[in-house]
Amino acid sequence: MLANLKELSEKLGLSQTTVSRALNGYPEVSETTRQRVIDAAREHNYAPDSSARRLATGKTRTIGHVVPISKHDMINPHFTDFIAGAGAVYNRRGYDMLISVVDADKETETYRAMKRNRRVDGVIVHGPVASDARPGLLHSLGLPFVVHGRTLQDDDSYSWVDVNNRRAFAEATRYLIGLGHRRIALVNGWEHMVFARRRREGYEEALREAGIAVDPLLMSSNEMIEPVGHEAMTAFLASDDPPTAVLVASALSALGVMGAVREHGLGPGTDISIISYDDKLSFLDIGPDGMGLTVIRSGIGEAGRHCADMLIDMIEGRRGIVHMLLEASLVPGTSTGPPAGVAVSGKSAAGR
Repeated sequence: MLANLKELSEKLGLSQTTVSRALNGYPEVSETTRQRVIDAAREHNYAPDSSARRLATGKTRTIGHVVPISKHDMINPHFTDFIAGAGAVYNRRGYDMLISVVDADKETETYRAMKRNRRVDGVIVHGPVASDARPGLLHSLGLPFVVHGRTLQDDDSYSWVDVNNRRAFAEATRYLIGLGHRRIALVNGWEHMVFARRRREGYEEALREAGIAVDPLLMSSNEMIEPVGHEAMTAFLASDDPPTAVLVASALSALGVMGAVREHGLGPGTDISIISYDDKLSFLDIGPDGMGLTVIRSGIGEAGRHCADMLIDMIEGRRGIVHMLLEASLVPGTSTGPPAGVAVSGKSAAGR
């Protein structure tokens, strides 16, 4: 263990000023030198005094995440996998993480307190809704931030990382239409959340392109958890004109959908086709190499890494407002095929 900055500087053959600036994120230090210093500090268990560092630089080298408590799960697998991705970047770049779990009506005050008390250098905003006050609030506070997702407001005024949800669900719907399906259901998330709204828009767009009427009875919007997926699919299958295919907004919902399908004695890919969005959750592989589902795939851990790098670059003055739109990939599994009794040849049958 190295006891002080002088010993670390001598070990590296660099001046104390250069080492201090590298550890404190000054932009004039090259990335190669910064990483060399951080690696050496980690190897020798050296950590600068945080209070002294804050006084010297005005920076905390801490990123905030505010998690509001509501009727939904406080910490869900999507959030924890996002944090795992972001945390890997924080560790590599010498930052800490502060997660504040608060009552939903205290979220605004929590951001104000983070700024007022200088507890963080910036924050990542989660779960944007259609009319979201947080970007405006954070701009007014002068607190750097990146949004995971987008609002329906002025998304050119802030940095964000998002998936092209509309295109992803349009392409998945077209894929099912190409297999011969016309009764296609949607098990979606809450549609006050922008990602879910855009997924429905993509689904409806593809139906209209094919001259298929949008049927509200084939759409469900609710929490993305297994029991809700089971309930929605059970209701669809009990209808007078059940769907021959279904799009599902999350892996957890897909577990419930699969359970309902099997309880009705149906086979995925033969009696009914299923496509699910796949966040590449660390503990659940629903895709072709796991449960075998055809999936629309974009890893949430990857999004966490992008958000963290983007925010730290903003804090360190390396970049301004940045937008990153990730494209999801359709990965065929065994859960898709033509409707029962319909033969489809060529590429459109590849999901079988």
